Amino acid sequence: MRRSAGRTAIYGALLGLATVAVAEAVRPRGGTSLLLDWDEVRRTAQARLLNPTMEPASLAAAARSYRSLANNLEKPLLDFVGPLPKGASMPKFEALDREGWLDLNLGILRRVVDPVLETGRMPNSLIVEVGRAGVNRYVGYMLAFLGTRVLGQYDPQLLGAEPIGGEGLYLVETNVEEWQRMAQLPDEDLRRWLILHEMTHAWQFAAHPWLRPYMENSMKVLIDTVTRKGPAVTRFAAFAGVLPAQWRIMREVQGTMSVVEGYSNLVMNNLGVKLLPGFDRLERAYRERSSGKSALEVLIWKLTGLDLKLQQYRRGEAFCQAVYDKHGLALLNRVWDGPDSMPTLNELGNPEAWYRRTTGTRPPAARRRS
Repeated sequence: MRRSAGRTAIYGALLGLATVAVAEAVRPRGGTSLLLDWDEVRRTAQARLLNPTMEPASLAAAARSYRSLANNLEKPLLDFVGPLPKGASMPKFEALDREGWLDLNLGILRRVVDPVLETGRMPNSLIVEVGRAGVNRYVGYMLAFLGTRVLGQYDPQLLGAEPIGGEGLYLVETNVEEWQRMAQLPDEDLRRWLILHEMTHAWQFAAHPWLRPYMENSMKVLIDTVTRKGPAVTRFAAFAGVLPAQWRIMREVQGTMSVVEGYSNLVMNNLGVKLLPGFDRLERAYRERSSGKSALEVLIWKLTGLDLKLQQYRRGEAFCQAVYDKHGLALLNRVWDGPDSMPTLNELGNPEAWYRRTTGTRPPAARRRS
């Protein structure tokens, strides 16, 4: 009995302490907080970046080299994919170090995330502070991880200020230089190879004016499902990404992004064979780089969902290659006619279904069994 009474007393004391702790954790402390602190995210990411900066003179020299290479590649690229509309032009390439890439992408993230954060302000409390610290670290670690791996990037300034004019083409020179050295790759061919890929992205948006507003409107719909006022359960479901309308938009965007990436890879591969003496070596090195992840890297890719995005982009490349091989580039370029011409996620795995839908071609009649 004494042991039971003692145990009950201990449990009671622990329950009391837990109650006090919870009460203290949720006790309002005045004011409200955002669930993400961008300054803390930047400090966390920057602290984990190896060799974060390069000399400004080295970056300027690298940018001049990129632009010279891009000027020489623009004509063969446009001869292959098609011309730019009158008055349109390619953005100029910039060279970034890892810290520069971090700041660029913090700006991109803020354009998308800040509207959600502003509507999700919560009363200050200990539990909010702990939760915010965890989110800050997660986002900071993810950016630091990507900041040491990303080689090139095109920023179409989605959700940017109008009129548009701040699109950017970038190579992360620190990462390019490190990979070149470790894999013993030819420096100029490597940069031309990467430039072709990013210039194709720029062409996709410049030559097809519907693409940017379509992507922006999709993002605004997703943001609206999270920020609109309504029952708490509905808003939580929207934030978790389980509403049917949100899922439909996400599937459409995934299909479009898969084609955007897959088409760029197809162009890079087809032109690379003709223009780059070291193309086969570059392709082999890239496959080794993609497959040679450490156990920690594999875990990070899975936790962040990046492995799923990579699989989707591979499906996009397989789709583009299948249509190109069977029907040619002119037919494949129908994907750029408008949102309705983009393949669905199901059609990514069935290019002939996309072909029949967009050309009005009937499937071949099934053979009769004798």
